[in-house]
Amino acid sequence: MSPVPIGPLDTVLLAAPRSFCAGVERAVGIVEHALAQRGRPVYVRKQIVHNAHVVADLEARGTVFVDELAEVPAGATVVFSAHGVSPAVRSEAARRGLDVIDATCPLVTKVHTEARRFAARGDTVLLVGHAGHEEVEGTLGEAPERTILVQDVADARTVEVPDPERVCYLTQTTLAVDETEEILAVLRERFPALRGPGSDDICYATTNRQEALSSVAEDADLVLVVGSANSSNSVRLVELARRGGTPAHLIDDVSGIRPEWLDGVRVVGLTAGASAPPWLVDEVIAALAPAEVVQRETATETIHFTLPLAVRPS
Repeated sequence: MSPVPIGPLDTVLLAAPRSFCAGVERAVGIVEHALAQRGRPVYVRKQIVHNAHVVADLEARGTVFVDELAEVPAGATVVFSAHGVSPAVRSEAARRGLDVIDATCPLVTKVHTEARRFAARGDTVLLVGHAGHEEVEGTLGEAPERTILVQDVADARTVEVPDPERVCYLTQTTLAVDETEEILAVLRERFPALRGPGSDDICYATTNRQEALSSVAEDADLVLVVGSANSSNSVRLVELARRGGTPAHLIDDVSGIRPEWLDGVRVVGLTAGASAPPWLVDEVIAALAPAEVVQRETATETIHFTLPLAVRPS
């Protein structure tokens, strides 16, 4: 790997926390343990986490990623991704006799549980999230007849519910905190009886990475976010920096850096989405070769999720 030809660069401001969160570490660990314990191949429905490097590494070690369960041979081991699945997918796996290992992030499972509970009490559930995202599809599947997707402020202004006195909201775990608050403000104004979960659905890792990025973006000439294009939390980081007035780009790895981005730049803010491996950040720093690296840590993450019994070492 050769350094990016950028001319003099004074400082990389390194946001912390960054890179893997507890849910991603758990999901990747589940696949690694399944491979070690059960041998190749291990099937995974969808990408285990949204990062091209993680997926490529696991493929090289014997993981087969599929879009749908119909692609998994009867009786084979299949891992459900960190983003969760709908009850219909679980039922299909049971019908086909698949050996299921569930890598759903516990914080996504929390949202699914809330969706079932809120729907069971007779509420219309307004789910704030992005259409087509696997996490949203799984949550919608918990109570499809009682759940309405709200993607933005425009949706919040126009959504209609059968009974305004029985309405609640949930959110995708990887949304931008500031944009979500704007949407919820509109919903609360329109539906004064609106209720929400007991604790925020946007996960701690998403919130922490956004706060950490904000702390470096305001002092940077340019922000680089390491992460894949289908990673919701990584894309939100780029958008956050840009909303604050700092040019920002999403890169899968160091090869994605374009030298013209760095013309006249002396301070680069650097972070990584929750599904991006830490070593990718190290490679970017080595390529930029700054005079100094200054880390700004806004939170300390100590959360750890245990492995499911199906792959837990004895």
